[in-house]
Amino acid sequence: MRAVLMAGGSGTRLRPLTCDLPKPMVPVLNRPIAEHIVNLLRRHDINEIIATVHYLPDVMRDYFQDGHEFGVQMTYAVEEDQPLGTAGCVKNVEELLDKTFIVISGDGITDFDLTAAIAYHREKGSKATLILTRVLNPIEFGVVITDATGRIVRFLEKPSASEIFSDTVNTGTYILEPEVLQYLPTDCECDFSKDLFPLLLEKGEQMYGYIAEGYWCDVGHLEAYREAQYDALDRQVAIEYAYEEIKPGLWVGANTYIDETAQIETPALIGSNSRVGARTRIEAGTVIGDNVTIGADADLKRPIIWNGSIIGDEAHLRACTICRGTRIGRRAHVLEGAVVGPLSSVGEEAQISPMVRVWPSKKVESGAILNMNLIWGQIAKRNLFGQRGVSGLANVDITPEFAVKFGAAYGSTLKLGARVMVSRDQRSISRMVSRSLIAGIMSVGVDVENLEATAIPLARSVAPTLDVVGGIHVRVHPDRADRILLECFDHNGINIHKSKEKKIEGAYFKEDLRRAKIDEIGDMTYPSQSIEIYSKNFAQHLNIEAIRNSNAKVVIDYAYAVSGAILPQLLAKFGCDAVVLNASLNQRVSSVEEREGMLTQLGQVVEALRANFGAQVSANGEQLVLMDESGSPIRGEMLTALMVSMTFTAHPRSTVVVPVHTSSAVEQIARRHDGKVIRTKANPTALMEACHTSPNVSLGGSGEMGFIFPQLHPGFDAMFCIAKLIEMEMLQGRSLGQLRSELPRVYHRRQTARCPWTAKGALMRYMVETHPPETIQLVDGVKVCEPQSDNWVLVLPDAGEPVVHVFVNSEDRSWVDEQLRNYRARIQKFVERHQGGDLETLDD
Repeated sequence: MRAVLMAGGSGTRLRPLTCDLPKPMVPVLNRPIAEHIVNLLRRHDINEIIATVHYLPDVMRDYFQDGHEFGVQMTYAVEEDQPLGTAGCVKNVEELLDKTFIVISGDGITDFDLTAAIAYHREKGSKATLILTRVLNPIEFGVVITDATGRIVRFLEKPSASEIFSDTVNTGTYILEPEVLQYLPTDCECDFSKDLFPLLLEKGEQMYGYIAEGYWCDVGHLEAYREAQYDALDRQVAIEYAYEEIKPGLWVGANTYIDETAQIETPALIGSNSRVGARTRIEAGTVIGDNVTIGADADLKRPIIWNGSIIGDEAHLRACTICRGTRIGRRAHVLEGAVVGPLSSVGEEAQISPMVRVWPSKKVESGAILNMNLIWGQIAKRNLFGQRGVSGLANVDITPEFAVKFGAAYGSTLKLGARVMVSRDQRSISRMVSRSLIAGIMSVGVDVENLEATAIPLARSVAPTLDVVGGIHVRVHPDRADRILLECFDHNGINIHKSKEKKIEGAYFKEDLRRAKIDEIGDMTYPSQSIEIYSKNFAQHLNIEAIRNSNAKVVIDYAYAVSGAILPQLLAKFGCDAVVLNASLNQRVSSVEEREGMLTQLGQVVEALRANFGAQVSANGEQLVLMDESGSPIRGEMLTALMVSMTFTAHPRSTVVVPVHTSSAVEQIARRHDGKVIRTKANPTALMEACHTSPNVSLGGSGEMGFIFPQLHPGFDAMFCIAKLIEMEMLQGRSLGQLRSELPRVYHRRQTARCPWTAKGALMRYMVETHPPETIQLVDGVKVCEPQSDNWVLVLPDAGEPVVHVFVNSEDRSWVDEQLRNYRARIQKFVERHQGGDLETLDD
């Protein structure tokens, strides 16, 4: 007799187990489900097997080949274009089925007596015999009713609770006569239970049900998958074990080493070529694959561990599934029902919470707590907040589900009934995320002032007037068009402190989320005077008379930013002739190349119109690049020096605040005007706090981050910067080109070097220990300064990537080049020596 093994399913309910395996090839006791079925067929003298395959067909063909090693003859029928359904795939091989044959599903574990079922089929003269079994909960299966003779009189595929009329269900195994296939169309998707069997019933064909004794488990979901393993270990099903039973209930493969101090409860199964470390505890029900390494002091309570996995020292695994080639770090916890997909890694002391699924080739960082499925992103981080807020790939890392939970975590750190502000840029993705964020905030009993699409400088400016305890701004990341950035700020509009970030992260990862009663759910209102408040503050901090007398002409490229809706109104009030480019809100800049092309266009327009200058605004109103009157760009360190020079000219003996890596040109300019320079950590929050708390600050920021005018509000503001430039250019009587030519000449270069996270701390310590203490500054990173000069080298670890940045500053170009080579070589040698990896360097 021939058998048709239906092996085409992709097993979506078993994901991520089936991301790179067809469902019949998922292992049970370290052997594919399909192999257990083949063994069952062979035991009942069914040696010719036709496997119908569709999803990843080569996996099964490569494993079984012609079936010779398994004592059968295997052939394969591939559903090339589309899946044909349970009956359609059998119809597809009709020419091979000229006698009674058996159809068996490739996703179940069973030990049914197929010989007895076939004898029953022949005794009854049946055209189709369904092998049935009785189950406690038939909702997931096709229910069948037979009469006293065993003839099928009614069946229903996967009934609802109200439709259950029997506990006898279809197991997906059928004994058929070839003529029943004539009822099926050719090359068309059709199903046995939905199409063929109802038709046979309608035609009055002889169709019987054989109620089988024995074990049957439909491995249709992850819980059933684990239960099938445990049942097989408990000998509830008669299957062939792949390894020698070295003592009752303990099967161990060849060439496997088990430390004598390891404790193993039975039943358990350990594959070939595996290692079990000292003092490891293995509880009954544990399945360990081939080529698996278990570290010392690990605690394994009924996990299913696939081939090639590495389990670190003191790891804790609880009734979870660890797929092929996965690495579990030292002291990591993977809890009940969790699944870690193939080739993933879980860092030291990380935790994967119950029922969480991690898709293939993902990374969970050391110390991270993963409470939700990791599907689309590449990494689960131990921290939510980076150098500037929370960022991630749009609709991959930052999803509606994430935003709801983050909003609830943020709100749970506030008092019940508190009020916060939410704003965003004009992008559709930001609208989606902000709405989800608001839902989460309101769910924990916090009220929301929704500013909707608003430039972030405006949002920071109006925060103190709205009686809010803080706010969140949602926008496309200023440096990555494919990422979303969430920035949280306090009641003054300043980015929240690290301690507050840690509280939000704690609530998020521990899921310590408040649940408000129905009458406590937060309210949402829409402030109506935001633009008016900002405009009033804007005008109060400018010399309006000077601007009106300037007769200035400026060209402003809004780069499709939301600020385009605000700045024209503000400048028009001051009598400025503003030429606007790219102000549409229905378009967006999708690449760096496109932005550079727009910048070139801006320079051409400035020169053609003989404008005073041009400005390209970005980052939702925070950052800008200038064009002088000749159409030449001013940005980066040159823009920082220009703004510092003009500000000190307007406000001598004042203070400016800049990031630690800014060039020494700012100190040279400050000395000309008896001014003071404060350097801070290289992140926006540090700049805002220093500008807010330090006395006599006239300017903060940099050309890279944007500029802060503390008298207006504590955040970066490109719009106010443009107006201030018009004022200062008029009062100082010099063009931007002239002012630029007078700036100090300083050589300032930067390189980025790859450096593993685990090497960063040791590298910084090495830098400190190998330089005289009097030459070192530790504002942020390690800065090595030459005495009595502006020469310095800064090694600055990146807050969000496994890299370090090397900044070198001097008036001597050759010294800069030499020090870059020197420090690049030192860092590379250190990392290679201590981490054993290559260090790739990238010159900016």
